[in-house]
Amino acid sequence: MRALRFDGRLRLATRVAVPRPGRGEALVRVRRAGICRTDLEIAKGYMGFRGTLGHEFVGEVVAAPTRALVGRRVAGEINCGCGRCGWCRRGEGNHCPTRTVLGIVGRDGAFADWVALPEENLHPIPKRLTDEAAAFVEPVAAAFRILDDVDVAGARDVLVLGDGKLGLLVAQVLGLVNRRLVLLGRHAEKVARARRLGIDARRGGGRRTPAPADVVVDCTGSAAGLPEALALTRPRGTLVLKSTAAHGAPLNLAPIVIHELKVVGSRCGPFAPAIAALRDGRVRVGPLVTATLPAERALEAFRAAAAPGALKVQIDFSAA
Repeated sequence: MRALRFDGRLRLATRVAVPRPGRGEALVRVRRAGICRTDLEIAKGYMGFRGTLGHEFVGEVVAAPTRALVGRRVAGEINCGCGRCGWCRRGEGNHCPTRTVLGIVGRDGAFADWVALPEENLHPIPKRLTDEAAAFVEPVAAAFRILDDVDVAGARDVLVLGDGKLGLLVAQVLGLVNRRLVLLGRHAEKVARARRLGIDARRGGGRRTPAPADVVVDCTGSAAGLPEALALTRPRGTLVLKSTAAHGAPLNLAPIVIHELKVVGSRCGPFAPAIAALRDGRVRVGPLVTATLPAERALEAFRAAAAPGALKVQIDFSAA
């Protein structure tokens, strides 16, 4: 099979063995997969990963312990716990100390013709949802995670930093419960796109920087975004960190103490509300797709995703 692999360099391999599902796992034929910031960071050395990349996908189940799943389109949760430790028994397998993570830690990912995942990780996709939209389920779920941990609805104001794909998704999701949300971006074209999605988006810098907010979400994708996010969080406010970066930056933590800030790390989230929001059109993702390329052009797709101004680039594995 074809697979986009990283072993110190990125390459498209064409003779990779089809994965053999383990106990309780399903084999899924990948239809569409999206390239995200984490994938780009892995290619810079983030997490020290080696293998097939990719974790945002939609595919069709071809073999599974539960026959009813066979033939269904699915999206998959990316964390695979041991099922035995205290974290897993409490339903917190995302933090299992021996977990594997699809395309990130110890498990080959979805930039391939086939992928194997535990059956319990799979979520059926409604027929009315296109492959293009279904490949966004995982990142939209990550945005919904914020609502589990932070009182966004009760905040006086909410500020999302970053006008890239993650920021646009987070702003749409949080905007469902708080209409006082503002997205702060740096790029005129991306800010304009956000406004077309119904987001109150503004360009930052100089006098245009807004006042500090109750809730600030860092979606800049850069270690340099964190100091700005701290400065924009009101005393006793909450700062949510959604960005991943291969390299950190020096950081003065004194403002967290002085202003008594709550800092919340936020990663993977619930699939059910994400699927429902995409199905009902409450979160729109079509305008976020910069390009879709066939699997044989996966390297080109990766370069396109890393280009300045790019949003979501998807790889189409549905063609033989």
